[in-house]
Amino acid sequence: MLNYIWGFMILIGVLCGVATGNMEAVTNAAIDSAGEAISLCITMVGVVALWMGMMQIAQEAGLVDRLTRGISPFLHFLFPRIPRDHPAFGYIATNVIANILGLGWACTPAGLKAMEELANLERERGNPQYLQEGKERVASREMCIFLILNISSLELIPVNMIAYRSQYGSANPARVVAPAIVATLISTITAVLFCKWKDRGMRGRDANR
Repeated sequence: MLNYIWGFMILIGVLCGVATGNMEAVTNAAIDSAGEAISLCITMVGVVALWMGMMQIAQEAGLVDRLTRGISPFLHFLFPRIPRDHPAFGYIATNVIANILGLGWACTPAGLKAMEELANLERERGNPQYLQEGKERVASREMCIFLILNISSLELIPVNMIAYRSQYGSANPARVVAPAIVATLISTITAVLFCKWKDRGMRGRDANR
């Protein structure tokens, strides 16, 4: 869907350039943007390498395990139906920690593995939607909660935003840290309240069946 949206926007831009006689400006903008994209990618590679290395050091030092144990009560509160020893729980914890530290790329593999394990959990529960290969599937309750939590996650260090601001010449790239913490804290609290409200409603519906 995003490919269609971006393709449509590019097409509209080119057509507007032709209609207004500004094709030269459109061509120059495309060339300049390509150069900026390459420069930004080089910058982001350095940022990602730094923080991925820091994440690896934290994992080797046992910090990630301690953080996982620290947020376990919160995750058990959100996912009471996931067994404590299930692999999905560990992947969810890793994803949440990476999100909190602002390591968006680092959290993606853990998020994908968490979804896989949540699907396996549904197979273990005998959910018919997950027992037949190729059959259309419906996201489970835990999958929906995890996705909402992942999108709204609290972020202490907005690494990506700091890198973008630095790349485009901001005088104080780290100034967004405090607003980002406040904004993501509010979004996380809202997400948790919403998930618990919906989960309570679904439990009540299941009890009435």
